[in-house]
Amino acid sequence: MLAVKSFVFSPVQENTYVLSGPKDACVIIDPGCYFGNERAELQEFIEQQGLSPRFLLNTHCHLDHVFGNKFVHETWDLPLHLHENELPVLALAPQMGLEWGMPFENYRGEHVFLVPGQEIVLDEDRLRILFLPGHSPGSVGFYCAEQGFLIGGDVLFRESIGRTDLRGGIMRRCCGVSGSSCGRCRTIRWCIRGTGRRRP
Repeated sequence: MLAVKSFVFSPVQENTYVLSGPKDACVIIDPGCYFGNERAELQEFIEQQGLSPRFLLNTHCHLDHVFGNKFVHETWDLPLHLHENELPVLALAPQMGLEWGMPFENYRGEHVFLVPGQEIVLDEDRLRILFLPGHSPGSVGFYCAEQGFLIGGDVLFRESIGRTDLRGGIMRRCCGVSGSSCGRCRTIRWCIRGTGRRRP
């Protein structure tokens, strides 16, 4: 069974997730840690829990979800896993950072492409990769069938679908998600969002 730890990072209030199994292996999803204290918070949690990071995963590559990719890669020697359609979004992220007044250094390592329908295997636990475009051209979600939750990035916002007015967003594709990839997963009980604090 996977434990889910969330962090809210950067002024954008992006949600970063660490999913860990009973054997201490973990995955880091959408590291949005922008400031030094945020990077330290993520590292301290992983070290204090005795976790061993195995995967660096991006649901999509808007700037707030990739601020910490370089840090995670350099700290734990992990390549970045992303959908191939997100490569131009990732390449554009530093320019967007300048436009938002949040300059940062982008990840420059190896890319491992996520294939919808395949699984991320973390010892006995599995996360199925779902293709969820619309908010971004290569948005994916990570679905744990056993526990009934989906890490969906920004496919859903609080009380809304994810915005589609950013570069690469397509409204009709976002609206069609529930009838495609997500619609086939009838056991989703908990969709975990990528941005915004959850209600207490």
